[in-house]
Amino acid sequence: MKILLIEDEKDLAKSIVDFIGKENYLIDTAHRYSDADEKISLDEYDCAMVDLMLPDGSGLELVKKLKKLQPKCGIIIITAKNTIDDKLTGLDLGADDYLTKPFHLAELNARIKSVLRRRLFDGSSEIIINEIVIDTEKREVKVNNKIVELTRREYEILLFFISNKERVLTKESIVEHIWGDDANAFDNFDFVYTHIKNLRKKLIEQGANDYIKSVYGIGYKLTLK
Repeated sequence: MKILLIEDEKDLAKSIVDFIGKENYLIDTAHRYSDADEKISLDEYDCAMVDLMLPDGSGLELVKKLKKLQPKCGIIIITAKNTIDDKLTGLDLGADDYLTKPFHLAELNARIKSVLRRRLFDGSSEIIINEIVIDTEKREVKVNNKIVELTRREYEILLFFISNKERVLTKESIVEHIWGDDANAFDNFDFVYTHIKNLRKKLIEQGANDYIKSVYGIGYKLTLK
């Protein structure tokens, strides 16, 4: 899961990243409106935490932009603004949740999981794709009730495909989503082939159908048809 944290208080941002980073999320951080605006324009996120009071702009404008450009992205407003009007404005703009400072990091983490479940997996922590069952709480994958041992990257790639069923994903989009800012360090994205080949092999060996198809010259698609 790829998450964007927009928070100008750097100590708080670091605390959040350290805490929710234990969930193996890929987390991008922006401390200013302009940085967040650029990231939203360039990258795709599963969930965004948005502070409303940024030094160079309003987080509400970023909520509007997220809703327009990335409608699947869950949005949690994190702010010191705690009036009922503030909350109604944020929620009316399309935010999924609203958390006022100060808050417990464990509560924020729980709300992120809740938003991801609702947004991507119909409210369930268990995803069922025919014979494949994924427990997102345990980060466990089973095929025909047999556990499939996946690497962290293989697991994240599988979730990325499932949250984008029937959609062609380019190698570039896969790398940007799974590796984040580290994607800039690679000369090419050919290594994605190896990760996907190993993922497909492990699933098929346990009896799964081969749902991940190559789309010649473009990328890959998880299709159930």
